[in-house]
Amino acid sequence: MSAHDQLLVVIDPVARRSDGESVRIAKDVLCGGSSVKICLPDGPEEFARALARRGSRRPVVVGDDRALLRAVTLLHRDRWLGDGALGLVPVGPVPMVQLAHSLGVPRGAVAAARAVLDGVVRRRDLLVDESDGVVVGGLAIPVAPAPPGPRPVRAVLRMVTRSLVRSAPVPGGHRLRVEADGVVLSDRDREVETVTVRAVGGRAEVTVRPGGPEAPLTARALTVTVSGPDFRYRADATVTGPVRTRTWTVRAGAWGLTLPPAKTGPDAEHLSPSGPTPPNG
Repeated sequence: MSAHDQLLVVIDPVARRSDGESVRIAKDVLCGGSSVKICLPDGPEEFARALARRGSRRPVVVGDDRALLRAVTLLHRDRWLGDGALGLVPVGPVPMVQLAHSLGVPRGAVAAARAVLDGVVRRRDLLVDESDGVVVGGLAIPVAPAPPGPRPVRAVLRMVTRSLVRSAPVPGGHRLRVEADGVVLSDRDREVETVTVRAVGGRAEVTVRPGGPEAPLTARALTVTVSGPDFRYRADATVTGPVRTRTWTVRAGAWGLTLPPAKTGPDAEHLSPSGPTPPNG
């Protein structure tokens, strides 16, 4: 049996509490098709120790987007991502596994587990900042302020999901300097409503929405720097800050994710090595 067939399956505690049936199904499918070591960490520290002791086994995470991001961050800092591939079985409420599905991981525990066993490795881009923080999906500045008073859990989850794509406008705007490969897109003498960045096709796609009626400014670059008065930003599912400056660099094809074999036809582009095929130009 090859090392590819030996799996370290790390089951996030949130997944065990939120959907034990899907976790059980994933375990049954994975154990039926491979040599599996199961780890049941009780928290982030045990999660990190389990990954650090993976040996030659291929890591597989059973959990939501936060568990995926935790694993990618840990494996990046361990300098393993460039050589190995991660398996993922998304388990959690729909809003909390949308990043996983957007990357091409199938819906449903059975389909996702079978993709881990029978799929192929697709290389994905990564945004890495100067503090070794990673962004898998995208980032947005500023973070939309939370409205006062309690909100139902589903409403909070919907708000978090929407903010991954585009933060809500903040009255008065923010004065930020945004640079793409050293070219200034917007400086502090102008107000901006939002800045969004995501890695596509080996480049960072940057969109700056001015605070006034002007059209959004866009650019593609290898390095993006944002600076200005203390600001927070949402990277994937995590809010970071306040910071005064942050630089993100694209690492093309920096990590591998095991996905179903490439499709043919109109949907094939969604499984390309670095995400959807970017438009010309």
